[in-house]
Amino acid sequence: MTTTDALSSLSTPSLILDEGRMLRNVDRLRQHLDPLGVTIRPHLKTVKSVEAARHVLTGGNGPATVSTLKEAEVFAAAGVKDILYAVGIAPQKLPRVLALRATGCDLTVVLDSPEQATAVANASREAGDAIPVLIEIDSDGHRSGLRPDDPAVVSIGRILADGGAALRGVGTHAGESYGAVGAEALAAFAERERLAAVTAAEALRAAGLPCPVVSVGSTPTAHFARDLSGVTEVRAGVYAFFDLVMAGIGVCTPDDIALSVLTTVIGHQKERGWIMVDAGWMALSRDRGTANQAVDQGYGLVCDIEGRVLDGLVVASANQEHGVIALRSGSSASLPDLAVGTQLRILPNHACATAAQFDGYEVIPADPAQPMAYWPRFRGW
Repeated sequence: MTTTDALSSLSTPSLILDEGRMLRNVDRLRQHLDPLGVTIRPHLKTVKSVEAARHVLTGGNGPATVSTLKEAEVFAAAGVKDILYAVGIAPQKLPRVLALRATGCDLTVVLDSPEQATAVANASREAGDAIPVLIEIDSDGHRSGLRPDDPAVVSIGRILADGGAALRGVGTHAGESYGAVGAEALAAFAERERLAAVTAAEALRAAGLPCPVVSVGSTPTAHFARDLSGVTEVRAGVYAFFDLVMAGIGVCTPDDIALSVLTTVIGHQKERGWIMVDAGWMALSRDRGTANQAVDQGYGLVCDIEGRVLDGLVVASANQEHGVIALRSGSSASLPDLAVGTQLRILPNHACATAAQFDGYEVIPADPAQPMAYWPRFRGW
């Protein structure tokens, strides 16, 4: 059976993963980072699948980054034993952290306040287990974290080191890099991210505190960093699949995007120039991450069943279970005649958000001699 035949047999909407593209994407980042002398700690929030993670993690088993304790628990049970939980720790979650560490998982948490540090230190002391911590550094005003020159970096470090926790280092995420466009702008953002983390690390060391780990990362900065002096590890997640937001800022091209949603034409509104499909926002997600980019991709870019982009077509709007395909505003292309029953594939704006709508991946194998596979995903916090 050909891949096209196998896809045609699937119910729609379905989540399609091109294993060959994914493997090329993973290899591309490794080839870029290896000469820079850093460890890659992939963020598994995008894949949320043990089978997919095996292809992303070094040696198939770590180190890893996660965004939920559910992810940490699932991947630890699968043998991943070096995990960074990269969302600021809530004190109520510390019993789960300690329980997971008791299984042999070296789970590290992040924080950016004295209150969190005190809670972690107290929990560490009471459990007799020094929970490792990265202090979160704000490198771009995007989200949480401390400015690298904030005196609180050192004072929090002392609370941890003196209170029974394990100060492991600092970490930052240049989330605003998603708004930078082109190689030079992305390289500049990568340097900004590096400098913020290294500056904070040096402040801790100057105060006599340990800082063995200097962790940075986002998919854009990871790919365009030119110098990572002082950095020990880089985190990135969506690079394994890529998406239209990453294509829009020049990190990849649509041909690199490994994820798509298989959908079926279910009708037409010819006088409006609409083609109706059975993938709405419940399948594609509501993410409109390209809306403020130079090219607005609507709710996704339309391809034929073999993954070839169809000129000028986007999912222009989406209801819960209906997608409306139309020509992009300003396009000179002609609306194709796509009969009811025609299957199409939609490239997503945000791979993490689209994948989260499905229970698993229908995998096109890298080896064409192999049949399609199914890789389950999981959800929850």
